[in-house]
Amino acid sequence: MKTETTVSAREEAGEQVFEGLGVSSGIIVGPAHLRDSGEIQVLEYRLPQAKLDDEVVRFQDAVEKARRQVGKLKSKAESYHGAAAEELGYLLDAHLQMLKSNSLLGAVERRMRGEMLNAEAAVMAEIGEISKNFAEMDDSYLRARAQEVREVGLRIVRNLTKTEYGGFEHLAPGSIVIAEEITPADTALMDPKRIGGFATDLGGAEGHTAIMARSLGLPAVLGVTGLFAGIKTGDRVLVDGSNGRVIVNPTDKRLSDYKLRRKAIEQESRSLALLRDVDATTRDGRNVSLQANLELPRDLVQAVASGAQGVGLLRTEFMFMNREDLPDEEEQYESLRTIVEGMDGQTVTIRTLDVGGEKLTSSLGGHMGSALNPALGLRAIRLSLKEISLLETQLSAILRAGAHGPVRILLPMISNVGEVKEVKKVLTSVARKLTARGVDIADPLPPLGAMIEIPGAALAADALAQVVDFFAIGTNDLTMYTLAIDRSEEQVAHLYNPLHPAVLRLIQFSVEAALRARIPVSVCGEMAGDPKYTALLLGLGVRDLSMSATGLPRVKKRILKIDLRAASHHAMAVMDQHDSGRIAALLDDFNEGY
Repeated sequence: MKTETTVSAREEAGEQVFEGLGVSSGIIVGPAHLRDSGEIQVLEYRLPQAKLDDEVVRFQDAVEKARRQVGKLKSKAESYHGAAAEELGYLLDAHLQMLKSNSLLGAVERRMRGEMLNAEAAVMAEIGEISKNFAEMDDSYLRARAQEVREVGLRIVRNLTKTEYGGFEHLAPGSIVIAEEITPADTALMDPKRIGGFATDLGGAEGHTAIMARSLGLPAVLGVTGLFAGIKTGDRVLVDGSNGRVIVNPTDKRLSDYKLRRKAIEQESRSLALLRDVDATTRDGRNVSLQANLELPRDLVQAVASGAQGVGLLRTEFMFMNREDLPDEEEQYESLRTIVEGMDGQTVTIRTLDVGGEKLTSSLGGHMGSALNPALGLRAIRLSLKEISLLETQLSAILRAGAHGPVRILLPMISNVGEVKEVKKVLTSVARKLTARGVDIADPLPPLGAMIEIPGAALAADALAQVVDFFAIGTNDLTMYTLAIDRSEEQVAHLYNPLHPAVLRLIQFSVEAALRARIPVSVCGEMAGDPKYTALLLGLGVRDLSMSATGLPRVKKRILKIDLRAASHHAMAVMDQHDSGRIAALLDDFNEGY
């Protein structure tokens, strides 16, 4: 995934080419429609004590109106189908939850009374502070939630200031929306029959706006600095969501080239679709298991449609997000059961909670404290083992879901054998209690695995392989922790490189330890979903890959062309290298030859 936006613009006979972050693939040409940013000018003033009660009532009325507006959007969402409906419903439920949340609404009222402040200014101050806290979190998923808080607050402010929220009904069919920023609520108002696509100055691939664009099938490019200022309504625009490019007033030659590319993309899509029921088998007859990573329940539909042979990584954080209370056993069980049943007998690997205490502080009674560096603090399995009730509830739900189909349990951020042994004790205890209650659970108990995403875990892989049933190598975090690089930090993101010799050696150590112990080992990071790395991973001994469902067909196509013996020789040649550039060149040469 591209994490640092490259911005450039050049002019050729009136044509301007802007580059940004392609978040939803596809190519579309249409007239530009510039949408105002929607920013609201808010006055700040102090109120006399006698008028504060009336001001609070005005604020409460604006909140109630916001709830009704979101309710109407939910009704509109029901007209969508599949992933778009699920994604938008999930998002709007989160907005309703925030519009009932005391952590937001109560804080605004306290600020109004404490500072004798008008409602609009209090809301803006509060959402600014909350958004800033979210944006500073280490987890990219949580950082993206800052926009949701801001959007809910601005909806309240619009009601307070009686500012209209414009739609897209008046646009000509095929219009390209250009804005400084597009919110998920904006995408909810977009009719794919009328809107061709959109591009913005701001935004990233982790947010709901990007997810909605993909769900609705709208080509989109975000994070194009200077775009809004460099275009005007009516300009002809080409949006290339596959390569993150926006072309204003494209030349005839450019249009002709893109027309050919569009035909090629359509042909490739049809060709890849034919691979759905084809086994991922190398040219010399070795089978590779291809599974899907699921971020949200809505991803299940695409995983099944892509022919995934199971779920290699189900992230359970969706059950804990955007709420003040923790999900109980029954709620978690119902969510997991739906996914397990939806995979119709294919194994679902469920990862236990992989966030830090910074998100769950209010739910846990404020006893978590804060960390200077959340990535190295109390998170993932460390949090679960500190707050045992969290782990017990989640394991109970997983065991119950396991009665409806095969499941595996995956533990994140494991660093030593002791952590695995502690979880095993809790798992045995939970299973005993459920059985005593007469509750149906997985029988036998599900396999227990460890994420290999910390260098210490990779180096201790032989020991870990003796106490777990499988490994899942998370190459994203393994690269980050090995190279001490945060991909979201612009100044060092370019140094993030999974082909660094140290990263590859840690992957090799982990795979070989698993093979010696005769336990399964999969790769579930971004390397798994990029065909460029497929031959290298297979050559190192990996036979299980888990990825976003959208990447599965292309990886399968690559596997069908690979000779495993040649890939193994190639991998050994790579592992003899000490320079990332040389490794990348060897990889390119091999991929071009096969």
